[in-house]
Amino acid sequence: MAQELYQLSATEISQRLAKGELTSRALVEALMKRYHALNKKVGAFTHLDEADVLAQADASDARRKAGKTLGPLDGIPVGIKDNIAVKGQPLTCSSKMLAPLVSPYDAHVIESLRAAGAILYGRLNMDEFAMGSSTENSAVQKTFNPWDLARIPGGSSGGSAAALSAGLVPLALGSDTGGSIRQPASHCGIIGLKPTYGLISRYGLVAFASSLDQIGPMARTIDDCVLLLNALASPDARDMTCFNKNHRQQLPEVAAKSLRIGVPKGVLGKGVGAEVAAATQAAIDFYKSQGCTIIEVDLPSSDLAVPTYYVVATAEASSNLARYDGVRYGHRSANAKTPIEMMTNSRSEGFGPEVKRRILLGTFVLSAGYADAYYVRALRARSKIRAEHLAALEKVDMLLTPTVPTPAFKAGEKISDPLQLYLEDIFTIPANLAGLPALSVPCGKSGHLPVGFHLVGAPLSENKLLAAARLFEAAHGFANQLPTL
Repeated sequence: MAQELYQLSATEISQRLAKGELTSRALVEALMKRYHALNKKVGAFTHLDEADVLAQADASDARRKAGKTLGPLDGIPVGIKDNIAVKGQPLTCSSKMLAPLVSPYDAHVIESLRAAGAILYGRLNMDEFAMGSSTENSAVQKTFNPWDLARIPGGSSGGSAAALSAGLVPLALGSDTGGSIRQPASHCGIIGLKPTYGLISRYGLVAFASSLDQIGPMARTIDDCVLLLNALASPDARDMTCFNKNHRQQLPEVAAKSLRIGVPKGVLGKGVGAEVAAATQAAIDFYKSQGCTIIEVDLPSSDLAVPTYYVVATAEASSNLARYDGVRYGHRSANAKTPIEMMTNSRSEGFGPEVKRRILLGTFVLSAGYADAYYVRALRARSKIRAEHLAALEKVDMLLTPTVPTPAFKAGEKISDPLQLYLEDIFTIPANLAGLPALSVPCGKSGHLPVGFHLVGAPLSENKLLAAARLFEAAHGFANQLPTL
């Protein structure tokens, strides 16, 4: 049976476009038809400018006809998470606070995608200001898991993961502060990469926690992930934390079958569901069967990762979100008689419950009398977690854990228990605290729901992680799988 266009991977699309077997316009029209059929069910996109998308596709086809193709991404749609600036498009972070805002400029990654000829394809739903693990905190709409529409897709990049999994778009951008690319990737059965902190510019990414945030690629295959990563990773003087050309040298590749893979002691016993543990163990056994060396490693401070993260991240969030005061831009309350009332009411009306919770917590841990007890101690714990990971990664090429402890839960199941939601990120948070690259790879099912395993490497070791993942992907049938919708 011939594949539908929405079923093609980005790599296959690129090959067909290059051979003249497909036009970008035909591809976009097929994807828009699927968007109209499914987006109300899935809730992945919050905005799609169809006229603009068709104009971009026609421009790509014209370049190709003139022999001026810009590269392998030319003419391929990429969905954009709604906290990444695209000039002339809404930039709402799925929040009432920014509901009227249209971005006046492009993020660095968007400039890079335009230079590569990619089609900027719509705005993807997210937890408000990227604060959440289920995409239930969006002020715009709910997003659902295409594998089971009664369940969450993960978050905060849930719209990106759901759009890929539903075949609404072949590539997408997400952002990751504590697991927001990798956790929804695991729940939706796709690839999600959080790059080394500083590899991809954060210019044009609306800040949540600046020392943790990273933009990264989301895709259905490893080759597609590489295709998108190569377009995104370039120096940018506007982001002072972004590596310059002299510091971007990646570690040399090694043969995937000679890798040393570290498994943290007791990692499959920390509240991990039986089927998730079994799928992760099967991945470990596979690598062992391929000649990789499996080494148990000790990361004694990992249990501190979740509380450390929620002190550091909320502290930075309370600072970053102080700018939304109803004065300069964003929501301004109509129910105020004084400047103080205007600021108070604007923030009360504009922010949702989870954002308010994190602002309050962050303000508390930074307040006089408590900063040393909480924030400064969290910074010390963060340094210890990073040091332990770097020490372990001197002995092994990468670490392997589950991505999340359990498969996707039912919508509404944990919304009243934020602590349970926070524990969703127990395996993903350490990579953000340490600034390390990390990758979620589909590795099996728990019933009908996808699960993934998680690889973490030394700084700038993305190529090693991707090589290891490609070895696994080639031997299993989990790549580019789409649910029946």
